[in-house]
Amino acid sequence: MIKTSYEFDQSILPAGSSLKTNILLRFRADIAKSPRRNLNLSLVIDRSGSMAGAPLHHALKAAESVVDQLESDDILSVVVYDDEVDSVVPPQAVTNKAALKNSIRKVRAGGITNLSGGWLKGCEHVKTQLDPQKINRVLLLTDGHANMGIQDPKILTATSAQKAEEGIITTTLGFAQGFNEDLLIGMARAATGNFYFIQSIDEATEVFSIELDSLRAVVGQNLKVTLELADGVSLVDTLSLAKVSQNDAGQAVITLGELYEGEDKLLGLSLLISSAQIGDLPVMKLHYSADVVQDDVIQSVSGTVDVVAKVSTVEEAAFAATSHIILELSRLTIAKAKETSLNLAEHGKHQEAEQTLRALVKDLRDKGLNENFEIAEEIDQLEYFAGRIAQKALGNAGRKEMRDQTYQTMTRNRSDLVGRGVTTGDEVYAMSIVNEVGSGVELYCVREGGKLRVKVVSKGYDSTKNIQFPRAIRAEGARYVVEGLELSSDATFYRVRGNITRFAQPGETDIFVAPRQSNRANTGKASKGPASAADLPTSDSVGDSILVQCVKDGSKLRARVVSDGYEPDWNMRFPRSVREEGMLYVVDEVKTAPDGKSYIACGEIKRFVQPT
Repeated sequence: MIKTSYEFDQSILPAGSSLKTNILLRFRADIAKSPRRNLNLSLVIDRSGSMAGAPLHHALKAAESVVDQLESDDILSVVVYDDEVDSVVPPQAVTNKAALKNSIRKVRAGGITNLSGGWLKGCEHVKTQLDPQKINRVLLLTDGHANMGIQDPKILTATSAQKAEEGIITTTLGFAQGFNEDLLIGMARAATGNFYFIQSIDEATEVFSIELDSLRAVVGQNLKVTLELADGVSLVDTLSLAKVSQNDAGQAVITLGELYEGEDKLLGLSLLISSAQIGDLPVMKLHYSADVVQDDVIQSVSGTVDVVAKVSTVEEAAFAATSHIILELSRLTIAKAKETSLNLAEHGKHQEAEQTLRALVKDLRDKGLNENFEIAEEIDQLEYFAGRIAQKALGNAGRKEMRDQTYQTMTRNRSDLVGRGVTTGDEVYAMSIVNEVGSGVELYCVREGGKLRVKVVSKGYDSTKNIQFPRAIRAEGARYVVEGLELSSDATFYRVRGNITRFAQPGETDIFVAPRQSNRANTGKASKGPASAADLPTSDSVGDSILVQCVKDGSKLRARVVSDGYEPDWNMRFPRSVREEGMLYVVDEVKTAPDGKSYIACGEIKRFVQPT
């Protein structure tokens, strides 16, 4: 029922002592085409103030797209949350899609972020319809940090694992740049669910579709692998992002979660073999178990595989063909290095973190793996991250990108998830600009499936081929002029030759003049209001301003900041004439008052009108 295979990074291992080697294990549910399993799904969507405008609009459109893709036998509930939790769609069969989508469209942005309340309500809805023959899943989307309800990441992560034991799996989706990636990844890992980084708002529908495709493809769950290592063999590291524990015999037990139809579940291991003699070397017995769809019902299956390495002389091992799986193992090794480097940097060991990445770059180049486009892309990213870490300037966006790329590579085997979330490189803003192509080659940067790719515009080249291009100067929509292009050794992609400049036609506005900074001219003075809220100008977007809401506090009306990064309970100096309970406002600037425990609204105030 489960097809297994394994390969070492060398087809023949050299005889000797203290040999370190990597092995890639594959697991796949070996069953006939299975019928689609019904879903018991709860969408839990953040509607806090920071989601106001385009983010919430796109999130709700993505939720509507989910409704369109479900069938009448599926169960759906939709929960929205800010400081309050509302079930806009209680658990029900998807029989009236128009009514369900109409309920979703009525959602409006509100206050602060009670993430735990919204998520637990979604879990509660799934539990009322719990069916082991269905896929029981909560999809939790947020763009910010939990600042109300249960906020401790340890408690939320532990609870996520507990819900998974009850049969309720959580997938988390982080929206834009404000969310807590450690919390969302921790919850997804604990629940053996999935995690997605939705970097741009127009990606929401695409990412929801990827998750739905995954749910439809689930043919096995609770895959666990126990390693019974042979004498003289020890486990150095696990290259896949999995839960590792020990059984009573001291053996490593690795939890790999779900099996997807048509997709291998990969487990990379780094092993140390104390002594390898010529011949067949027993390395381990691999014990596995999983719950797999068989004859339209879930059945438990298990098995054992003997893992044996072929050992020969050092000379024969050196001349033996390198296994083709070196590319797959390299991707896992790269992801592991990103994780290690990020952890080092966050403990102040920036030089060690940088060297971890640069040493891997050298190793990959020495092996000639830069002739593979995807590995060449990874090499460029490793160099970029190494430079940013060395400057102590990785930043929020870079950290999220590294965490996401590590997670996707080490948990899934889908090309449309690996390498997503690439942000604009900082050096693009400092590039020199030319107004004509001349004898050079024009290139264009586009976003494809969450990745920034560079394509050729000039005639005489294959416009379908990717171009290996410096990560630090990629920016969606930017155009460039290079001296020339050359084909890789296998003629599958281009490399840039010579100098690179940005290209803008005469009179064309340069959209890359400075890194994402506000053009507002804040006065720094406390805001003054007109006679009433009705006299305020309106805005249907927040942009880089601050969202404020008026709430009832006892007998008084108070203004509270609902944008992320502020204390949600602090009072604010805010014009009394425009205060109306429940109203949302867009404020140019919010400053901390001299008392250090309240705010002052500064600059222009607009009444926020939510887009329909």
